[in-house]
Amino acid sequence: QVQVKESGGGLVQAGDSLRLSCTASKLTFTVMGWFRQAPGKEREGVACITWNGGTTNYHASVRGRFIISRDNTLNTIYLQMNALKPEDTAMYYCAADSDLCAFSPRSVDFRTWGQGTQVTVSS
Repeated sequence: QVQVKESGGGLVQAGDSLRLSCTASKLTFTVMGWFRQAPGKEREGVACITWNGGTTNYHASVRGRFIISRDNTLNTIYLQMNALKPEDTAMYYCAADSDLCAFSPRSVDFRTWGQGTQVTVSS
């Protein structure tokens, strides 16, 4: 079974950019995605991408600011986060092993999860 590990989180100011990375233990021809969970809130889908990068979908709150991409030669997906806002503060999780990249990504569609990386945006 594939395992995934996130990196790249940190503390930034509002308006800054940050790039998260998620590396899989082996090449996976499945949908991968990013989710986030803020304290006291439910986990929400941020973005997902099909195995060949042909389809991407985003949560409405990040559309136009975040970009998901993948490099299958490195077994890695990325989340480029621009124009960050304090409300983007959350633990960000990488997910893999899904057959579906829904219009609004759903956690139930993914079977493999990373440990998470914290993103904190100060105002």
